[in-house]
Amino acid sequence: MTIHELANNPTLSGQVRLIENIVYGAMDGEALHMSILAPWTQRFPKQYQTEPRPLIVFVQGSSWRTPKMGEEIPQLVQFVQAGYIVATVQHRSSIDGHSFPAFLQDVKTAIRFLRANAQKYAIDPQQVAIWGTSSGANAAMLVGLTGDDPHYKVDLYQDESDAVNAVVSCFAPMDVEKTFEYDANVPGNKLLQYCLLGPDVSKWPEIEKQMSPLYQVKDGQNYPPFLLFHGDADKVVPYEQMEKMYMRLKDNGNSVEAYRVKGANHERDFWSPTIYNIVQKFLDDQFK
Repeated sequence: MTIHELANNPTLSGQVRLIENIVYGAMDGEALHMSILAPWTQRFPKQYQTEPRPLIVFVQGSSWRTPKMGEEIPQLVQFVQAGYIVATVQHRSSIDGHSFPAFLQDVKTAIRFLRANAQKYAIDPQQVAIWGTSSGANAAMLVGLTGDDPHYKVDLYQDESDAVNAVVSCFAPMDVEKTFEYDANVPGNKLLQYCLLGPDVSKWPEIEKQMSPLYQVKDGQNYPPFLLFHGDADKVVPYEQMEKMYMRLKDNGNSVEAYRVKGANHERDFWSPTIYNIVQKFLDDQFK
């Protein structure tokens, strides 16, 4: 009989913990949830000291409905192994009657909650990035452009900041009006507009501008660094919107990188190890 021998792992190196369904607040009687990915040592604070790490707040695309928190978790694990804490957050659904700015208020509340609980989750509150896909990237861009804007601040964790230090956007609607026009023949398009923008159609143009990162860049204002990705065969959000956003930020003197993913549609064949490597390098450049 041959029994092989392995060394143990006393430092818990490489092990990742998933903390599921954390309630970070409640709005309109609805609990708001997030899940956190952290090093395994964070589970045993008396035996192990986990040094504070930069935080990535991830918002999954959902057509402004309630995001599925687990959609990207398998891919996000690698960022914990690279030295980050990752929180994937949900927000209220527009389809359930929560029009703009509900989703943006919720994501900002999640950031403030995480800063308020930074010690508990081994977070460095001075190093916070936000990363989103599709409608989640729309939220991420708006967070980056409206840090600590009182217009979007609710009563929860008011002593904390919701500003971020870096933004990663994947196939975001940068111009909401043009995106809805592009998707005019998609079933449910008009219903989503009513749910997201409200029943008064005369107010839609102004609300769409408030929701559009392209129109929220203020001349001469400093913003965190941005990393933009978009597939040039996207059938949901026109690729050209990323180019316009890139030029708007560039012309305003802001730090921005952009990548065109050749032949990529919305989500689907967009993802690759190369994307994740570029994101990690971008974040490492900001935080390490």
